[in-house]
Amino acid sequence: MFLFARGVLAADGEIIQRSFCVFDPVGANGPLFAITQTFKPVALREGVALDLRAYTDEKVAAEDFKAGQCDAVLLTGTRAREFNKFTGSLEAMGAIPGEEEMRLLFNTLSQPKAKPLLTNERYEVAGIFPGGAVYLFTRDRRIDTVEELQGKKVATLDYDTASLTMVRHVGASVVGANSASFAGKFNNGSVDIAYAPAVAYTPLELYKGVQPDGGVFRYAVAYMNFQVILHRDRFPEDAGQMVRDEAVKRINEAYQIIAQAEAEIPEEAWMNPPQEDVAEYDEMLRQVRLSLLEQGVYDERAIRLMKAIRCRVDGARAECASS
Repeated sequence: MFLFARGVLAADGEIIQRSFCVFDPVGANGPLFAITQTFKPVALREGVALDLRAYTDEKVAAEDFKAGQCDAVLLTGTRAREFNKFTGSLEAMGAIPGEEEMRLLFNTLSQPKAKPLLTNERYEVAGIFPGGAVYLFTRDRRIDTVEELQGKKVATLDYDTASLTMVRHVGASVVGANSASFAGKFNNGSVDIAYAPAVAYTPLELYKGVQPDGGVFRYAVAYMNFQVILHRDRFPEDAGQMVRDEAVKRINEAYQIIAQAEAEIPEEAWMNPPQEDVAEYDEMLRQVRLSLLEQGVYDERAIRLMKAIRCRVDGARAECASS
C-alpha cells in the first residue's frame, strides 16, 4: 500500500508530498486508517511523505478523489466501480463464496499480467484487500428465510444498482442508506435488516441492533473488498505493481483481522441456514448476477473469472456442469 511519486526526489533532495484519502467508517481512530498509517514510514523511505486524510463518508472521499483533491484513495469495491468497472464487479452478489475463492482471486489479480484489467486512461487500481464475507444482520431471528424478507425494511446502499436489485428481487422494502448511515438505521430500529461484513460488527456497534432478539445469518451474500486507486498521471508506471507486491506480503494480516472480527460475534448470535437452502440461495444470487450483467452493471470478464474460481474450488456446484 505504499505509494511512489513520479520523480520521487527533487533535485535538492526534497521529499515529495502525496495525499492519500482513506475511507474508514470510524474515522481517524478506525482500523482501516490505522493500517494505512503503518505504511507511512515505508513510503517515506522511497521519498514520499504521505498526507493521510480520514473520511467517514465514502461518497465524499470518492468525490474528492475524482475532483483531484486526493492523489490516491481507499474505497470499497462497490464504490470503486465508477473508476474501474472490472474491479468494481468483484463484490458481485454471491460471486465469491468465501476466503479460499478470495485468495485465489487476489493472487490472480496481483500478477503483473493482470495489470490491463486494473488500469484505464485515468486510474489504476493499485491494490485490492479483502474485507470479509457480507452477512445479513437482522433484528428478529424469525426472519430466517428468503420468503420472510418480503415487506421487511432493508438498509440499502442507494448508490449501488446491485443492492437495490437484490432487495427488490426478494420482495423487501428499500430504505436508502450509505456507508455512514446504515448502522444507525439498523441500531435504532428504522430498518429490520442491514448487510455488512463482520469487521463492522464491533466498531459500528451493530450488536445494539442484533440484541436481544436478532442474529447474523451465516451466508455470504457477497465478499467485500477495499481498493487503493491512483491517479495514473501522478505516479510512475510501476507504482501500482509495487503496491500489489507489497500487499501480497501482508495478505495474511488482513485475514487475521477478518477472523478476529468474526470471532467477536457471539456464537449464539449466528443463524445457520439449512444446507438444502444454501443451494437455493446460490441459484437466486446467480440469477441476480446474470440479470445485472445483462444490464451492464457488471463487467463480463470479472464475472467469468470468478465463476472459474468457484468451479475450481468446488466443481460439484450446479453452475459448473456447463463449464
